[in-house]
Amino acid sequence: MYNIRPETFDFRSIKGISSKQLDEHYKLYVGYVNSLNKIWNTPYIAANYEDSNPTYSTMRSLKRGETYALDGVKLHQLYFENMTGGSNTPGGSILNIIKNQFSSYDNFISYFTNVGLSIRGWAVLSIDSLDNKLHIIGSDSHDNGAVWLSYPILVMDVYEHAYFMDFGTDRKKYISTFIKNINWSVLNSRFKKYISMQSMNIKPYRYCPFKYFNM
Repeated sequence: MYNIRPETFDFRSIKGISSKQLDEHYKLYVGYVNSLNKIWNTPYIAANYEDSNPTYSTMRSLKRGETYALDGVKLHQLYFENMTGGSNTPGGSILNIIKNQFSSYDNFISYFTNVGLSIRGWAVLSIDSLDNKLHIIGSDSHDNGAVWLSYPILVMDVYEHAYFMDFGTDRKKYISTFIKNINWSVLNSRFKKYISMQSMNIKPYRYCPFKYFNM
């Protein structure tokens, strides 16, 4: 039996976003966890899926729901984690990489903001395994625009449910508020974990040497 449990986050450190907004958002995340448990506990009985086809079938519905719920769980966990606790002052190795690749911190923030304004679901700063460089990926939904073997560093939810209660249609103000709450300790921790995986030659990332990074 699968029994994935929701992670807990201390929202008290977040400034500019109300506890009501955060609590309601968290409930949606819990809903994805519950849906994922339900899907993963569906029995593997071949006879139940004899209608399988790519237009409409039991298996198609199950698998479409699985990736949506699974990515919904992971993205929300990364999102809540990188905006709670720790230091909100930009710094560390990841900031040096950002400045090097995006010319300046301000240019990075401007580009990241515009991705957030242009996408319906998620803006994700990640290191891609193809070239071992930072990319800001836009994803319209949990499983639409996702990139495999790309390691997430910073995740921002731009669905209306993430901000509408506090900011209405002013998504740009929400993004600005989110940026002020970024936990740079978490970003640096994720980056160091990625580098550690490289040094241990973890197979999923074996094609991308970390020598390109100037620490």
